[in-house]
Amino acid sequence: MRALEGIVWREGLRFLRQRERFLSALVRPLVWLFIFAAGFRAVLGISITPPYETYVLYEVYVTPGLCAMIQLFNGMQSSLSMVYDRETGAMRTLLVSPFPRWFLLSAKLAAGVAVSLLQVYAFLAIAWFWGVEPPPWGYVAALPALVLSGLMLGALGLLISSTIRQLENFAGVMNFVIFPMFFASSALYPLWRMAEASPLLHDICALNPFTHAVELIRFALYLEVNWLSLAVVLGCGLAFLAAAIYAYDPSKGMIGRRGPTR
Repeated sequence: MRALEGIVWREGLRFLRQRERFLSALVRPLVWLFIFAAGFRAVLGISITPPYETYVLYEVYVTPGLCAMIQLFNGMQSSLSMVYDRETGAMRTLLVSPFPRWFLLSAKLAAGVAVSLLQVYAFLAIAWFWGVEPPPWGYVAALPALVLSGLMLGALGLLISSTIRQLENFAGVMNFVIFPMFFASSALYPLWRMAEASPLLHDICALNPFTHAVELIRFALYLEVNWLSLAVVLGCGLAFLAAAIYAYDPSKGMIGRRGPTR
């Protein structure tokens, strides 16, 4: 518990000292909410679709996807910090401690999720003043969904960080991971609209784990459970975490095969 507290506390201090990180995490979803949603409202009207029981404005529909976007970017930033710590030696010091490697990586993952929850609820508070008002208990019901989705996306970030050897390569990885996952999902438009445009694109979006993270948050905000999305998020989260633990094993994973960075 002392090791877990130290890792979470270190991540929290880093977050508090990097105020621009908090602001940048809010700027991206707020731009979509205030500008794009207002411009697309007349074009992208949302019909009655679960979990909504009536027609909703576009900004109401897009809010859960923006919450997941915050967690997606936070997971990638956590992977960036892993690469930085590995280059400066801080991560190597942590990994050679007597604690099991799976515990250290899980603690790092939990710390990143805790930071992302602060960012998501700050965004939801601002969205409430903009007229996005889910049921009051929805904010509480969404907490387990946000934790699970944050763990899945954070585990994906850990897995990606095991393949990145230099900070200069991180921007390219972001372009190939973040944007396809975000745009090829139900974050910005329902899947039935994608089916009308392209059945193949609909199938890609339906197979995207990020889609199920969005739907899990969306249903939870309105006091419902999407069991399919829950199963996918749990399964992918465990698979990503297991793969990350394997990749960080110096005798088996990517780090061990590639050797130290020079």
